[in-house]
Amino acid sequence: MGNGFGEKLRAERLERGLTQAELGKDLYSPSYISLLETGRREPTADVIEELARRLELAPKALEAWSQPISVSDAEYVLAGLYARQAWDLRDYPLAAAHAATAAQIALEGKNTSAWWNMTYMQAECLMKQGQLQECQNIMLHLLEHPMATESAGLGVRARQMLAAVCHGQGQLATAVEHAQKAVELCSQLPKGSTLIIGALRALIGALAESGRLDEAWTYCQAMNDQMDDQSISQLAGEVAWVIGNVAFMRHDYPEGIKYHERAAKLLSPANDIELWARFNKASAAVRLSSGIVEPETLSAIERAELALSIVGGNKTDQLEVAFIRARWLYLTGDIPAAVAKLREIHAERKALARHTAGEVSLLLGKSLKAAGESDEALVLLEEAQKEFSAAGASDRVQQAMDAVLEIKLAQRRAAAAEAAAEAS
Repeated sequence: MGNGFGEKLRAERLERGLTQAELGKDLYSPSYISLLETGRREPTADVIEELARRLELAPKALEAWSQPISVSDAEYVLAGLYARQAWDLRDYPLAAAHAATAAQIALEGKNTSAWWNMTYMQAECLMKQGQLQECQNIMLHLLEHPMATESAGLGVRARQMLAAVCHGQGQLATAVEHAQKAVELCSQLPKGSTLIIGALRALIGALAESGRLDEAWTYCQAMNDQMDDQSISQLAGEVAWVIGNVAFMRHDYPEGIKYHERAAKLLSPANDIELWARFNKASAAVRLSSGIVEPETLSAIERAELALSIVGGNKTDQLEVAFIRARWLYLTGDIPAAVAKLREIHAERKALARHTAGEVSLLLGKSLKAAGESDEALVLLEEAQKEFSAAGASDRVQQAMDAVLEIKLAQRRAAAAEAAAEAS
């Protein structure tokens, strides 16, 4: 196929916010569409014509797709294929390198659509490695490109990725802003599109972390309305997961448990073990944040730890899972073990988003208070207050302030009691 048929197909599909299953519906399986997009299967003329019809492409597009392949086209297809193979093996540094090579070849060949998509993949790889600033720089560049303005789908993808990056850096207000713009662009996409779900997830997550839980819950209902009986089970599982998270954060435990149980049934480690790891990590985290210490919470922690040991994960992933274990230790009363683990995490908190680093300082402060180390606890709690304030997590600023006030009041009472005893 000429000029990277698979990349053309993937670009056109994503611009319209379609999943592989939605594009192939009733005729081609998602796996077949995947083979076409990765260049591992050659399409027939009939397949090209039918896919072009479904994508509402002009007839001239068929001619361009059918042009004989050139040397540069072959190099591009090969680099893109290598990038996807490395991605499948979770070798993200290698995938990023191949994606950058493919993007450069596409740029030199004036294939703007291919350049945009491979550059986006490079940014995804950087995010997987925790290189958030580099990822943000690339995404801002892609967002400024005319393609992101001309195509609602590309605009949504860029804004959604930027929202995720800003969220990961603890820039919650900016994350909300990018996600809101992504959701606005989604009005141009078909109902149930994975891009709509992704944009809503990004917005819900940023709003929830900012303490704007009522707004987040409203968008949860909007996201749920995008689902129907034809929705892919994994996508439905992700939606249930997010709704359950917000329900737990709103202290609506029955709803949180209901949605997370639904997500657990729909998400399978056989389909995507990395996604399964993230779900169990999130489920354990919100349960513990709500003070739910029960066997299912511990099982979620253990599943997250097991899955992470299989898929690897970057430093941030490892610290976040370790923090969940530390919270479990604190809530179950093993204060010495909690303090020891939290000290290790605290020493590497720069790898965490600011609001998450604040959570580490807050819990370490509370643990030290429980251990009778009030002076050091105050230092950590004041540190948490600053981190939350910088991240825009106003509700948690108040939590840290309350904990500081509680210790200072106790210290004053102790001092007053001591003075009274000496006077008598």
